[in-house]
Amino acid sequence: MKVTNEKIEDSQAFLSIEMEPAEVEESLEESYHRLVKKTDIPGFRRGKAPRAILERYLSKESLFEEALSNLLPKAYKKAIKEQKLEAIARPSIEIAQKDPVIFKAIVPLRPTVKLGDYHHIQVTPEPIEVSEADVNAIIERLRHQHAAWEPVERPVGFNDLVVLDIESNIEDKPFINQKGAQYQVVQNQPFPVPGFAEQLVGMGRDEEKELQLQFPLDYPKGELAGKEASFKIRVVEIKQERLPELNGEFAKEIDSNFETLDSLREQVSADLRLRAEEKAKIDFEERVIEVVVDITQVDFPPILVEMEIDRLLNQRLQRWQTGGNSLEEYLASINKTEEEIREELRPPATKRTIWSLVLGEVAKKGKIKVSDSAIDTEIKNIIKSATEDKKGELNKFLNTPQSRESIKQTLITRKTIQRLVKIAKGSNMSIKTPQKEEQK
Repeated sequence: MKVTNEKIEDSQAFLSIEMEPAEVEESLEESYHRLVKKTDIPGFRRGKAPRAILERYLSKESLFEEALSNLLPKAYKKAIKEQKLEAIARPSIEIAQKDPVIFKAIVPLRPTVKLGDYHHIQVTPEPIEVSEADVNAIIERLRHQHAAWEPVERPVGFNDLVVLDIESNIEDKPFINQKGAQYQVVQNQPFPVPGFAEQLVGMGRDEEKELQLQFPLDYPKGELAGKEASFKIRVVEIKQERLPELNGEFAKEIDSNFETLDSLREQVSADLRLRAEEKAKIDFEERVIEVVVDITQVDFPPILVEMEIDRLLNQRLQRWQTGGNSLEEYLASINKTEEEIREELRPPATKRTIWSLVLGEVAKKGKIKVSDSAIDTEIKNIIKSATEDKKGELNKFLNTPQSRESIKQTLITRKTIQRLVKIAKGSNMSIKTPQKEEQK
């Protein structure tokens, strides 16, 4: 076997491996003995047919492919040992030539992370503001949530609540068929079909109407995209919204603890500030991480991004699943191919991969660790939110070695971010020119 390390690029080694004819022949012979024992060939007892007969019966190509499927993994393992390479994931292998047998292997190697001077970063937190307009928007939303609906004798208008009798089908198959359905006529409402709400405007009580509406080609539910729906509708009742007055009674309706409208506004303002502070905290942490990433050189094999895409896609599928739904069914429901969704996930997967590698290196350099007791405390906090009947099962799952290791890494990442935030807030030095830019 002859191994050539053609290049190392993007934390990947590109190997060319040429097999000796004798090695290929040895693998062919092994495959022959393996296959002949489980192949019934007319005129021969199982395991007794000569190799030439087996090759004619199964085809020479089949025997050759069987031999390569066993030869290549062994050859690859021997090649990376010879080249002193440490692979972190399965390689990409491609047969380049069959006579002599030459195959190419792309070996994913351990990432390299060269941190910049993150000890002297400085990031200024953004000011937290809660405006009067923000408070008014929440109050107005609460008014709509506690509004009363009163019948009116006039044509349907936008934002009315109508009671409908609906009969509909798509390609002669039942779609929505319901009597007394309540529907709020909101402009540009996509349900049940874009344009449906607009068709109701101007109709009177007891008026009937037939209409055909087509789902757009990019409709999220792929099985409906481009299809036409036929509707027969009758307006049973029309109701308009009556908003409550802004006074103490309204405040008490929201919560009996509020005596006045001002006390409600104060609580809304306090809640908005808490949410704004939490968002500002997350945004600030992300800005700090980005600053550290910008002054860090990171090289990693592309397979890490593919693995992260797999993980994100699996998360989406788990959130969507309601039984035994498959990836194919999920893709059909969003009207996208697997290639399209993977490309959509590539930017966030790349970002997450880089952040993980950089934070991991900061934790390593900073010798950030967490104790077993900290892991135990985190597990207890997680279990608190579970229902009583699930706590035992959850406790058992979270205390498996794999789960504890995952929790450990999460806690280390959390501590690492906290340390970087402390540095970013406490440093009196300006951010240095990123090394990446200096090298450019």
